Amino acid sequence: MSLTLSREEIVRLASRIETAQVYAHSIRKLTEEYPDMTLEDAYAVQTELRRNFEKAGHRVIGWKAGLTSKPKMIQMGVDKPGVGFLTDRMARPENSVITVSDLVHPRAECEIAFMLKSELKGPNCTREDVLAATDYVMPAIEIIDSRFTGFKFDFESVIADNSSSARFVAGGRPMYVEDLDLPTIGVVIEQNGEIVAMGAAAEVLGDPAEAVAFMVNVIHDMGETVPAGSFMMSGAITAAQAVKPGDNVVARFQHLGSVSVRFSD
Repeated sequence: MSLTLSREEIVRLASRIETAQVYAHSIRKLTEEYPDMTLEDAYAVQTELRRNFEKAGHRVIGWKAGLTSKPKMIQMGVDKPGVGFLTDRMARPENSVITVSDLVHPRAECEIAFMLKSELKGPNCTREDVLAATDYVMPAIEIIDSRFTGFKFDFESVIADNSSSARFVAGGRPMYVEDLDLPTIGVVIEQNGEIVAMGAAAEVLGDPAEAVAFMVNVIHDMGETVPAGSFMMSGAITAAQAVKPGDNVVARFQHLGSVSVRFSD
């Protein structure tokens, strides 16, 4: 795998995605213009996008794994996970109201988030390394938002689009990992009082801690480490649920409590 895009093309594509995210409008898949785009190209565009946001005053506070569960891979038509960055401006308080007018294709999904107490680095980060570096875990809802027309994309395009990152809400009952059997944690998603999805955390690469280790190793390939204090979202346990103004979403996690969010225009 190698870069096929020039520095100028990477900068231009990152600017295109940034504009789509900031002004909430859809764009064509990047591979329509660059059919030979590689995964390395995609992460180069994502890195440039991250630098743009940092220059604008955003602070990177962690990372997210995307497409880590079989339901999500099937839903999105891909066969491998991806990584995206999280900033302080994506975070929302528990039970807050999230506007959808500044999003393109908003969808909600439930995840287990890890708060790190020590640094993690690749290239050979393991599940055991992740558990040792974790201060606590907590439930979270991520609101993803692909910026591509018709919510149709390929793996390279979605990675460049920061793995569809948009907003996230954490809450519930933080717990130490040694008090939990992570893969067996069950979750139910309710939308407007009705159960719309359920699953177990084992859907996420067999164990959410494996997803965090995967992220750390990808981030190593990007030339970086994951510092202590990072907030790591391990990936969706179930398929994402489309949301609209007026919706209320609650994710109820076994042992970890619940987290909720409402949506408005």
